[in-house]
Amino acid sequence: MKAMILAAGRGDRMRPLTLETPKPLLEVGGKPLIVHHIEKLALNGFSDLVINHAWLGEKIEAALGNGEALGVSISWSRENEPLESAGGIFQALPLLASNAEISSFICVNADIWTDYSFKNLPFIDSQTLLAWLVLVDNPEHHPEGDFVLADGKIREAKEGEEKLTFSGIAVYHPALFKDISAGKQSIVPLLKQAMANGKVGGEYYAGEWSDIGTVQRLQSLDSKLKTEK
Repeated sequence: MKAMILAAGRGDRMRPLTLETPKPLLEVGGKPLIVHHIEKLALNGFSDLVINHAWLGEKIEAALGNGEALGVSISWSRENEPLESAGGIFQALPLLASNAEISSFICVNADIWTDYSFKNLPFIDSQTLLAWLVLVDNPEHHPEGDFVLADGKIREAKEGEEKLTFSGIAVYHPALFKDISAGKQSIVPLLKQAMANGKVGGEYYAGEWSDIGTVQRLQSLDSKLKTEK
């Protein structure tokens, strides 16, 4: 499978750090966030990567090039403005799926950090699933969670059910995007429709995971990783 790293966000909540540096190039533990992902993907056998970008994207390309120095091959999906999750993936589909009928692909948000092993992610067949999501415990800044995991399937919660948080790590099939057109749009409505049809599977991960959405969380993770070294 190919893998896509979503790196087109503006990082508004990370300002002033992101005024001159795109969020994926902010460093934790001595290296950029996006390099942590690339190294883990390469270690787990995924060397054919697609990365989208918008805000200060030329700096990301300049830092990573074609990926050879990190042992991978990078194709770039350039956005004039951030297209959000579904819009960005839709634009990149020609780079991700040489055969749209069978080619599922990994997708990971650039602004998370995790020790999750990407080799555990499954290949999915559109006849049974359109997406596979990794869920984690709800962080302090998102206590309400997102979805319910039950019997290997992910769905929206019924009243009173406890939810888990979507980690930003997933496998998608191109068929998930077959009814949309180019433009800025979120993937959430597509996932909810697929869930209603029983087409979203997933797993719970109890290991290390952080959503790097604020300067404070970036600094906290950086200190933690440096201490562990």
